[in-house]
Amino acid sequence: MFHFKSFIAAGVAAAALSACVETTNVSSSGASANRWVTIQNATGRTIWRLYGSRTSTSSWEEDILGSTVLSNGSSVNINFDDGTGACMFDMKAEFRDGGGQVLNNVNVCSVASVTFR
Repeated sequence: MFHFKSFIAAGVAAAALSACVETTNVSSSGASANRWVTIQNATGRTIWRLYGSRTSTSSWEEDILGSTVLSNGSSVNINFDDGTGACMFDMKAEFRDGGGQVLNNVNVCSVASVTFR
């Protein structure tokens, strides 16, 4: 017997897993560039919140991690494609104690990974 809900759940799971695949091809042109970047945490602390905003904006936008955290030694793949064609982003990691670290002017079109230390 065919279960439509099971079919939909399988499709959602496949889409979620495809977002976890690490990308190694990196282009330097803006319009068609791959903006997937592996964010690595080597700070010795858990990153509580993570922000990434175009360098041309003055706000940090929303927390990329949402309800999750990034433990020390862990990494996460993030797509920085915001639809504008921008390649230059500032990134901010915040820790539970309110401290943080900012990395400015990261070209997400030409790097495959960024490490917070």
